[in-house]
Amino acid sequence: MTARADSGRPTTDATARVLARACVDAVPAVGGFAGGVYLRSGIEETLLLAVVTGLPGKLFRPWWRMHVNRPYPTAEAYRSGQSVHLPDAEATTQRFPQMAAGLPFPFASLYEPLVSGSERFGVLFVLRPATPGVPVDAADRERMRAAAKRLTGALAELTAAGDAVRWKGDPVCVPPPERAQGAREALERLTLAVLSLDREGRVRYMNSAAADLLGMGGRELRGRVVWEAVPWLGQPAYEDHFRSVFMSAEGVRFAARRSRHPHEDWVTVDLYPAPDGVTVTIGEGEQPPRAPGQVIRADAGLGSPADRASALYRPVALAIALTEAVTARQVSAVVTQELLPAFGGRQLAIYLLNERHLHMAWETGFPKGFLDRFEGVGLDVRLPGVETLTSGRPMFFESMGHLAAAYPGIPMDAHVGARAFLPLIASGRPVGSCILGFDAPRGFSPEERTVLTALAGLIAQALERAQRYDSEAARARGLQAALLPHRLPVHEHVETVARYLPGTVGMDVGGDWYDVVETNEGLLALVIGDVQGHGVAAAATMGQLRSAVRAFTLGGNTPEQVMTGTNRLLIDLDPGQFASCCYVLLDPLSGRAWAARAGHPQPLLRHADGRTEVLDLPGGVVLGVDLDAAYPVTELRLAPGAVLALYTDGLVEEAGTDIDTGVERLRAALAAARPWPLTEMADRLVAKAGDATDRPDDIALLLASRPGRRPAATS
Repeated sequence: MTARADSGRPTTDATARVLARACVDAVPAVGGFAGGVYLRSGIEETLLLAVVTGLPGKLFRPWWRMHVNRPYPTAEAYRSGQSVHLPDAEATTQRFPQMAAGLPFPFASLYEPLVSGSERFGVLFVLRPATPGVPVDAADRERMRAAAKRLTGALAELTAAGDAVRWKGDPVCVPPPERAQGAREALERLTLAVLSLDREGRVRYMNSAAADLLGMGGRELRGRVVWEAVPWLGQPAYEDHFRSVFMSAEGVRFAARRSRHPHEDWVTVDLYPAPDGVTVTIGEGEQPPRAPGQVIRADAGLGSPADRASALYRPVALAIALTEAVTARQVSAVVTQELLPAFGGRQLAIYLLNERHLHMAWETGFPKGFLDRFEGVGLDVRLPGVETLTSGRPMFFESMGHLAAAYPGIPMDAHVGARAFLPLIASGRPVGSCILGFDAPRGFSPEERTVLTALAGLIAQALERAQRYDSEAARARGLQAALLPHRLPVHEHVETVARYLPGTVGMDVGGDWYDVVETNEGLLALVIGDVQGHGVAAAATMGQLRSAVRAFTLGGNTPEQVMTGTNRLLIDLDPGQFASCCYVLLDPLSGRAWAARAGHPQPLLRHADGRTEVLDLPGGVVLGVDLDAAYPVTELRLAPGAVLALYTDGLVEEAGTDIDTGVERLRAALAAARPWPLTEMADRLVAKAGDATDRPDDIALLLASRPGRRPAATS
């Protein structure tokens, strides 16, 4: 088996050999026609395609790089540590519309994470014929898991031996095992041109009719990628046809123009895919009503620096991704993940307009501090990032010398490279400007300039929408802060501590609340809840519920009466809105407590000896659903030195993970934490969530403890 890098350099690295062998073994094991491995890299949160077999590598260049937060099956398998199985195009479209937009072909795909303990290496994937409506069977799932387990073990051994197991550079293309090629004599007798391609698009065989038609012999053509060797087959208009047959089991027919022929005659090209390659036949044809050659240059090859496959695919993928981004930060992250790889960029800066000044919203790839000098520049300053917005025209500089000549004295972060400055204008309203940086000089084709200008319009619209969303989120956070308790009551026999963290994604704020209410009888009510939904409406409902619970408590009602009264009030106030809640009435002197629960996560109880359990409180349905719902009360005891933890689901939920796993993780953290000071324990429990930049939900935590005997401090 010979592995070769797509750039043509030989590869003997131990990691590459291990990956190549795993791919070649895994693909036939599950009936696949192609496969590969994405591996972690030195680029933050980015996977690189390290090894691929059964596909022409350059034809799939747009998918060589994968950010771990993109909505793709590879990224989801890596993030979640869970298998992803897509039996057909319908399943792919439903779960991963961005992938379906770029690869709209009928194929199935299987993805297995490569995880060893806390070490995440990457993802093994296999592509195979679609099985519409039939899920991947248990036997193939097990074979994929076994292949991933073997590969993970080998990578772990390499890591133990000092190999970083991080990919750098282009993917290695591994030819699939050769299969017998028969019936050559029969093919030689045909007048129809016939070629046989391997799974990388390289010519393995051509009959005499094909040699006559193409004007080159078998020795000249054999081993070369057909669309590179035959320029008129390399038109961007035909790329999707070739991609289709390498991704699915369905044949393709299309009309092609032999543009280099003196008469520019048309032929019919048929592609017949098989597990070991593709058969190509070329016969007589007629010009279609709308010929691809009328709008696309015939001599533009697949391997051009413009990467035309990306240019065709990225507008759709970026548009879909932008519809899912709701904050300015998310929009900027999508642009980084989708736009930079598509055009080979390395630097990105996005500036937003505010009161006739441009302020940086996002930057990546520039030297630290370099862009500080441009922060807050006015619209009267002569800079390309300003003038592209004021003029409404994109500006392209094919080298840094061209930029310096156009703007003498402009500070530059590099002397070699290229730059593109794009105006961000939405429906005629200026939003800001976008700067793309490239490490080497490069030209910008007319197609690229058109695509980049169109994408800038999409980005501007998304940013304008995100700014409105961010403003609404800020109002929701302000309302939330005003409605939550500013301080908790201080009690001689019970210590209480609370923490609240708003969501970091859009308006995911406003639904969670907590409270501690001291009754006229000297009891303490510990309350935590979560209103469905987010934003200002959820914050307002939360404030009403908190007031209702407080009023019912101070009225001397039992826990059950508090819950049933609040439930009926919510149904009257806002039919269709609902909330979860956990209510504990505590006697500070004896430690006796009475708890009621309405669809809320079970509380945790840490005993004085460190033993920690998930309580099993019977409960009723969430508030706001059933007017006659009952909420049973459970008696428990909070002993001296014990800690009771009430929390909302944002603290234990994680994408791709069962909530019980999150509860168990919190239970273990509570058991391991020092019980005092209680403030430090609370900080530790929310620390990981607080560091997350993409927290989808808000978090509330309420701890209560009756002081016990504490160990003496040591010096």
